[in-house]
Amino acid sequence: MRLMIIGSLRGQLSTATRIAMDRGAKVLHSETIDEAMKALRTGKGADLLMVEVSVDIADLVARLEHERICVPIVACGIQNDARAAVAAIRAGAKEYIPLPPDPDLIAAVLAAVAQDGHALVYRDASMASVVKLAEQIAPSEASVLITGESGTGKEVLARYVHQRSNRADRPFISINCAAIPEALLESELFGHEKGAFTGAVARRVGKFEEADGGTLLLDEISEMDVRLQAKLLRAIQERMIDRVGGNRPVPVNIRIIATSNRNLADTVRDGGFREDLYYRLNVVNLKLPALRDRPGDILALAEHFAARYAEANGLPPRALSQDARKQLTLSRWPGNVRELENTIHRAVLLSTAESIDIEALRMPDGSRLDAMIGGHESRVVSQAAQAAEAVTRTLVGRTVAEVERDLILDTLDHCLGNRTHAANILGISIRTLRNKLHLYSDDGFAIPAPGETRVAMR
Repeated sequence: MRLMIIGSLRGQLSTATRIAMDRGAKVLHSETIDEAMKALRTGKGADLLMVEVSVDIADLVARLEHERICVPIVACGIQNDARAAVAAIRAGAKEYIPLPPDPDLIAAVLAAVAQDGHALVYRDASMASVVKLAEQIAPSEASVLITGESGTGKEVLARYVHQRSNRADRPFISINCAAIPEALLESELFGHEKGAFTGAVARRVGKFEEADGGTLLLDEISEMDVRLQAKLLRAIQERMIDRVGGNRPVPVNIRIIATSNRNLADTVRDGGFREDLYYRLNVVNLKLPALRDRPGDILALAEHFAARYAEANGLPPRALSQDARKQLTLSRWPGNVRELENTIHRAVLLSTAESIDIEALRMPDGSRLDAMIGGHESRVVSQAAQAAEAVTRTLVGRTVAEVERDLILDTLDHCLGNRTHAANILGISIRTLRNKLHLYSDDGFAIPAPGETRVAMR
């Protein structure tokens, strides 16, 4: 783990520094925001920023967002400075630690950041075979392609491979290729020189250089533009990169792990992914089974999430009742581990009994998880059939383009404007979705921004 301390009270933070270093963390001190930003731009990244409340945290958060640097902030200050603590949280800090720091509190914060929900929990034999293969190839330098449905835990497995590799003491850097616009992804990967484009106020290293000596995770690589794939292939083959606006190559030493929730072989056949890059990445393929195909993991994961979220919310630990355990194993979990995690998180918050009962297992809209099971099943199936018939009647007389447009916009509404989720549901790439939305916008249709719906826009 990499910890950066921003401020001038190094003596007050000596406890935090000592504990972090005892836990194998690398600690960097910066007196000012300018020093911190310079260090972050040059690849001296951080997994956590500990910032004195005397520092302008709002300005720090704004500058991090402007340069697309994602790192959690923990504010710290004298114990009786309650007003500064509240201001720091409102400005964007995730926690506040009073000074001088309590060793146990510092240890807990560092442990939370280090774990960050990345524990690999499994019991099912199908998952065990994947983990066994991961452990076998982890010490090698081979590129790894991890595939599986959304929410199955591909990034968790990638971190597991890194932690058991010969690069475990070096950085693990992740970048989501689907979440960054095409025009910015090249700069995020390879860095840029000052003045390379509008907004490039200083030289900044990219994820390749930041991961030097360690592992770079290219999450959802199937969404990367074909033109950028050529530059990525050269970087992997030559172990050299070119910063945007640069005039000389930069050597890098990294291991590549890529993930995809699509079948990349099909994408190659369709012309959406370079065949040579596919074979370069797919030296070893770790295919994660869907949660419905690893039933032995459901209760183990549920118990893990129940304990974790009880502790995170300051609630007493509660066991899962027998009825709740039965219900969890009956569900199909289309959203995989991510859906199970959210369900258990809600259950921990909603439960009022000594154990987590079936009443606390609810969907995001408040409906019970067991609504699709048992006596409700026939009613639900009947309602679905009636709805399908009604939808079919509304399609007659309309063009395919009109139906496709309404389906895309309705799905985007359902996802509250989240392009990535909508694309996954529709079975199209994020790039295709964006192109469609541009066309609809040009035709005068309202396109919801992330977090919005068309109804809310009216």
